[in-house]
Amino acid sequence: GSSGPAVIDYLVIAGGGGGMGGIGSGGGAGGFRTSDDSSQLEVPLGETITVTVGAKGSGAPEGGPGGNSTAGAASSFASPGDGFFITSSGGGRAPGGPGGSGAGGSGSGNAGGFSPSEGNNGGSSTGGGGGAAAVGSGGQGGNGGSGRASTFQSPGSSATYAGGGGGGGYTSASGGTGGSGGGGPGGDRFQNGSNATGNGSGGGGAGGDHPNNAGGGNGSDGLIIIKAPGGQTLTAAPGTNSTGTHPDGSTVATFTVTGTLSIG
Repeated sequence: GSSGPAVIDYLVIAGGGGGMGGIGSGGGAGGFRTSDDSSQLEVPLGETITVTVGAKGSGAPEGGPGGNSTAGAASSFASPGDGFFITSSGGGRAPGGPGGSGAGGSGSGNAGGFSPSEGNNGGSSTGGGGGAAAVGSGGQGGNGGSGRASTFQSPGSSATYAGGGGGGGYTSASGGTGGSGGGGPGGDRFQNGSNATGNGSGGGGAGGDHPNNAGGGNGSDGLIIIKAPGGQTLTAAPGTNSTGTHPDGSTVATFTVTGTLSIG
């Protein structure tokens, strides 16, 4: 690399976990880590930096065992061993999986052991998955935990990410709401859980086991945003990822798929 470094802000969100089938709990949100909570990073100029966007977890397929969901994948900026490496943990799979935020079924959050925490616990039983800003609610049809807002995206407006999936309803309970930021709602009785939307959110749990196990919702893929002082050129690849200008004059790179970044 050449002279430097650039001092950057970051938002690193992992993929959300999948919802449980049958009478099921919601998936946990992907871990949410931002320089708003800690310090900015010093990054050398001219180097090609790997940016890894964690994939979503899958909900348990309809008609199969309720626990056949998968966790979200971790997201990371740079590589282990780099002094500016940041990673967040994938969202927990329902039921009960640990993760950035834990799945419903009492999954534990903050799997990376970070301070400040990257997420929250899931609710008990067939409750909601944890979100970046709140725990999931416990019990049948528990709501997913709320996501968290950031203003780093290039329009400068506030956007919310990483909500937990809602728990499935059964008998008298309706499915739980997904956490703000795109958590998938839980299914009502005999209904599938819904897929997460947005970025880094958990999938909804299913609402029943008759005549076949209902399916859980998928989580949503992670997101990484890098914000550098104005005057710095950010080059993001591949072209699916984008760069733009923030209202405060900063330059912003937004990664929705794994790629590379150079600052110069």
